[in-house]
Amino acid sequence: MMVGLTGGIASGKSTVSQMFKERGFAIIDADVAARKVVEPDQSAYREIVQVFGEVILLPNQMLDRAKLGAIIFSDETKRQKLNSIVHPAVRKQMEIWKNEALAAGSQTVIYDIPLLFESRLTNLVEKTIVVFVEEQVQLERLMERNGLSESEALARITSQMPLTEKVKMADAIIDNNGEMDETRSQIEQLIKKWALCP
Repeated sequence: MMVGLTGGIASGKSTVSQMFKERGFAIIDADVAARKVVEPDQSAYREIVQVFGEVILLPNQMLDRAKLGAIIFSDETKRQKLNSIVHPAVRKQMEIWKNEALAAGSQTVIYDIPLLFESRLTNLVEKTIVVFVEEQVQLERLMERNGLSESEALARITSQMPLTEKVKMADAIIDNNGEMDETRSQIEQLIKKWALCP
């Protein structure tokens, strides 16, 4: 079974993903794939440099994410251009990892995708899990984790689809407002309910 795991910034999705990993499940992390496809030996990297020029490179030839971010955040056309290069490459990389996991005998593959609903990637999975926290908890965790002011943290949270919206679209919800043990026990219940085998 292919399962999609998503949440919002500072919702604890990575913690939940790690808990599944500790139980032996194969995890395909979209963020890791996104970093991999823009490494210097990758075709997406070459295409990005071709489009945006060498001004976006650091001295070690890696992408200067801050510089690239500054370019695309102020220019919607360039942002779409970058996405049109990166997104297909990320999907291809995730497909490779999925096939490797299945070949290695995995029965359940968990796709850890922050923008599962926004990027319309639910066609990759059979079931979806949303890691949910109250907005106040999300705000406090984000401020603490990233050293942000309340307004900076709020701006990041509100730039995403609200967790309350994601909950409506999910097959299962992991409530991560409480202690780690409570989160872990919800995962165990879900594994039983869906009869998931690593």
